[in-house]
Amino acid sequence: MAKDTKPATEGAEVAPPKRSKKLLIIIIAVVVLVLGLGGVATFVLLRHSPEADDEGEVAVEKAKPNKKKKAEREVPIYVAIDAFTVNLAPDNGDQFLQLVFSLEVQDSQVGDLLKMYTPKLRNDLTLLLSSKKASQLITKEGKETLALEIKEQINGILDPAGKASKRDGPVKEVLFTSFIIQ
Repeated sequence: MAKDTKPATEGAEVAPPKRSKKLLIIIIAVVVLVLGLGGVATFVLLRHSPEADDEGEVAVEKAKPNKKKKAEREVPIYVAIDAFTVNLAPDNGDQFLQLVFSLEVQDSQVGDLLKMYTPKLRNDLTLLLSSKKASQLITKEGKETLALEIKEQINGILDPAGKASKRDGPVKEVLFTSFIIQ
């Protein structure tokens, strides 16, 4: 019986190494499988990228920047102008206009110019706004006309020599953020 006990003990010692070898093989197989799937996924995703053509080669035309697209991507620069509150020209009794707007400008240097000319701009715009009647400003067309007049007034102050064309002056557009008539 001693002989039977001894081989059973040896078998018990031998079994765990076989089991750990199986576990090690399974772990290695899983790791290889995961890496293989990751490689396949990467290949598929990179092969169908929008920058590559049908054969997977990068197109040469894409490397040249398009000037038109560059102009479209240009970020606009806005400068907020403090609120104006003025008496309107008499139409039906006393009426007031409270106006808040922002200016779309060519570059950040125009913002500095606006700060420098603020007293002159506020004076001229107050005179312009107070000369208007409420009936002129109620309609959409009246507001668009006023925005154009404000733009021309400011561009005339910032660019007195008229070096820039009227369309491409320092101020591109006047955008109303609050327009109240009482």
